[in-house]
Amino acid sequence: MYKVITILIIAAFISISLAWNGPRNTIGVTNGVTYFREQLAVFAGANKRLYAAIDKINGDTLSVLRAKQALINCRVSYKKIAFFTAYFFPSETRFYNAAPKFEVEEPTLELVEPMGLQQIETMLYDDDLPAAKPALLAQCEALCTSADDLGALLYGFEATDARLLESVRVELIRLSSLYISGYDAPMLKSGIVETAAATRAISAVLEPYFRKDTLAAGTLRRLTAHSLAYLEAHPDFDSFNRMEYLVKFALPMQKQLGLFTRRLGLELNTSPFLDYRADHIYRPGAINLAGAHDAAGRQKVMLGRLLFADRALSGNGSVSCASCHQPGNYFADRLAKSPSLHRDSVLKRNTPTLLYAGKQHTQFWDGRAGSLQNQVHEVIFNPLEMGGNNAALSERVLKKEKYRHLFAASFPGKRLRDMGIREVSAALSAFVTQLGDLSSPFDRYLAGESKAMTPRQVAGFNLFMGKAQCGTCHFPPYFNSLVPPLYDLSEVEIPGTPATPDFKKPVADTDRGRFAQFRIRYYDGAFKTPTVRNAAETGPYMHHGAFVTLDQVIEFYNLGGGRGIGLDVPDQTLSAKPLGLTPTETAAIKSFIESLTDKRN
Repeated sequence: MYKVITILIIAAFISISLAWNGPRNTIGVTNGVTYFREQLAVFAGANKRLYAAIDKINGDTLSVLRAKQALINCRVSYKKIAFFTAYFFPSETRFYNAAPKFEVEEPTLELVEPMGLQQIETMLYDDDLPAAKPALLAQCEALCTSADDLGALLYGFEATDARLLESVRVELIRLSSLYISGYDAPMLKSGIVETAAATRAISAVLEPYFRKDTLAAGTLRRLTAHSLAYLEAHPDFDSFNRMEYLVKFALPMQKQLGLFTRRLGLELNTSPFLDYRADHIYRPGAINLAGAHDAAGRQKVMLGRLLFADRALSGNGSVSCASCHQPGNYFADRLAKSPSLHRDSVLKRNTPTLLYAGKQHTQFWDGRAGSLQNQVHEVIFNPLEMGGNNAALSERVLKKEKYRHLFAASFPGKRLRDMGIREVSAALSAFVTQLGDLSSPFDRYLAGESKAMTPRQVAGFNLFMGKAQCGTCHFPPYFNSLVPPLYDLSEVEIPGTPATPDFKKPVADTDRGRFAQFRIRYYDGAFKTPTVRNAAETGPYMHHGAFVTLDQVIEFYNLGGGRGIGLDVPDQTLSAKPLGLTPTETAAIKSFIESLTDKRN
């Protein structure tokens, strides 16, 4: 637990007393670093008060409530520096707000123990709090020690205006996708108060830039002020209108900061997956995991589209990719499990939609493929799925007249006789990558069509991203496992899914998920979080296809997942506490999910 903390303590001995010398000829770097330094002291003080409050817990309700409020205050003070620490010192400070579960560092498989503010929250809500108190105090002591020494990170630190502005840009994504969902404080429900604190920090850091060009800054300055006022006027987590906040403030702020940064000539993009040319993260092209779309890339898409429907890819010529991923059924097949090539047998898991599959870093339910290209390769050569082989590809596909010019155009400089499964997989993955066009009523609503969604669907979105906690695993904008704000990771979760939708007499499922690849207990029952987009058209659900309706899926999570219905799932990654959603609320969530249905192509 103390590995990272020890590094920070050692860093402190370098000499925290040495002053940071701000760079010359910058607009707001000195102000930004000064603000960060001031808020470090506030954060350190909040940690000490948190320790004192937890130390005073004596079993009575009031002492526990005071400790929880002290934790909220500590989290609020952290959110005033999070934009800076997450951008400039990500590895040194990640433990402060790390997830309250064991993390598996791949490929080394090193385990990272849960620690920090989220872990303290989990422990504060423990059923046996007196027994957890010593461990709680140890967590707080570690935070206090390291928070006191955070200033050592500024020794020799250098920054530019462009980098500081990008840190704010990334924080705006974090606000609109993570903070308002309660991603890192699901039990405290302090997400809106924390979002306000982060917005106040953004306002303070941007002020020198506003003064630099007051005319160009006008709209962004007003949006920032109005956003802060809105957040402070509506602090209640469950009732907060996230849709109104996004449409009126959060997304326009992303757009205006982009325009303002370009006006100042300070645009910088250090992320390989974000494209700042898009107005905000819900716009097409904002997140790109596939690389540049050059002329050869467009040819690959055309080639991949043809190959997708070609049964010649399979060993016996009986099936194509489209046999299971049917375009008319939103690239799924509406079966619990698809038939295998072996007579009277089915595949192990449900066939998910391919729409937005290119917006994931890992593929298959267990995340075993690190790319779409690897997935395609495995499916074609899998004897149960397509049963293909190199000889068949060469004779039936590569030598086909209708493909010759497309292969040549897609892979310039490469001879046809040297091509094989690698090129076929590349073409198919290029086609799959572009599936999903953000044409749903939800997307049209965000684009300005105020009648595209019904009031119940809007209410469902607010619940999805709030009280129901769906958005803490199904991350926007694709509502899958792609983690904001950098979208550089796809997560797996352990929901404890039962074998059947009988929640009163649940039976444990035998599929152990990612554990089959890495025999680590924290992967036992772990599966990739699929997209919720088009879910109304792509049932049945879950990795085994055992849940027939969306109502069953929503009810499962409403009851607290596997542990909530009585199964033994010791490492379940969602809370076992029931959500307490009413029938009206679950119906609204279902209606919102229906609003995520794209136009049928």
